[in-house]
Amino acid sequence: MEYTHLFGPVCSRRLGRSLGIDLVPFKTCTFDCIYCECGATTSKTIQREEFFPASEVKEELARFLSGEPDLDFITFSGSGEPTLSLSIGQIIRFLKRDYPQYRIAVLTNGSLLHVPDVRTDLLPADVVLPTLSSAITKTFNRIHRPAGGLEPTRIIEGLSRFRQVFPGEIWLEVFIIPGLNTTPDELEGLRDAIGRIRPDRIQLNTLDRPGTEQWVRPADADELGRIAKILGLPGTESIEPVRYAPGTSIPTGDMGAHILGMLKRRPCTLEDIAAVTGLRITEVSKYLRQFEQAGLLDTKKEGRGVFYIVRDQPVDTSE
Repeated sequence: MEYTHLFGPVCSRRLGRSLGIDLVPFKTCTFDCIYCECGATTSKTIQREEFFPASEVKEELARFLSGEPDLDFITFSGSGEPTLSLSIGQIIRFLKRDYPQYRIAVLTNGSLLHVPDVRTDLLPADVVLPTLSSAITKTFNRIHRPAGGLEPTRIIEGLSRFRQVFPGEIWLEVFIIPGLNTTPDELEGLRDAIGRIRPDRIQLNTLDRPGTEQWVRPADADELGRIAKILGLPGTESIEPVRYAPGTSIPTGDMGAHILGMLKRRPCTLEDIAAVTGLRITEVSKYLRQFEQAGLLDTKKEGRGVFYIVRDQPVDTSE
């Protein structure tokens, strides 16, 4: 059974077994981050819209959740910035009212939390996971390449105000890019900003899949450990590589469409796909070969393995 606005469940490094909700068109975002695993932003904006009717998303959720799937979280994420959607608050309230057994998470870059309506929309969520990778304007601009009007002081103020009213947990991601936001001045600025935001967790993250810019490299465990010590803040942790539980599987349906949907949102290895779908490696390989023969995929070798990436434009392989 195909879904337009839902994806997964996927095995998230931060949230476990998570059903994703995508409320914005592909790569519609307030940032164009150099490390983004979804690729370059094609529509950079700070204008909020109802990109898709909320009724469509609710119908898909009701259909999927009727099977009472085992989930750690239902997560607003996808291939763009979810708080750009004017529907996000309405859909969070729908889930909390009709499916209170599920925890709700919002993965956001935090860029719009200075807007009062955005803060109000996210209040019913259980966990909000914003990002802050630099408090220094020059570095912030180089990392995030933001839409006009967005700057770190404004974003830090928005996060601080949200902390004052939000009853749930804030897990603040600090995305580490060695050589860029790892200098003493950068880390001091981050420490001061994090002190104002007062998150429940500080999660040091780094590149796990191919990023937008080829030169961005991941930090290793020693680098992350050193940065955690320098920050010296309680609740600081490094994001571990995803570990898959035995027997993990997704509902039956059009498996090819499901796999392609996963890859459209973020690159995956063959092992990632097998673990999420419950398929054998040989079965996943058959699907990937079909997609490659149809000119739909590229591959890129990284430290964690070979990643499969959906091409922007399919290649004609008929000749």
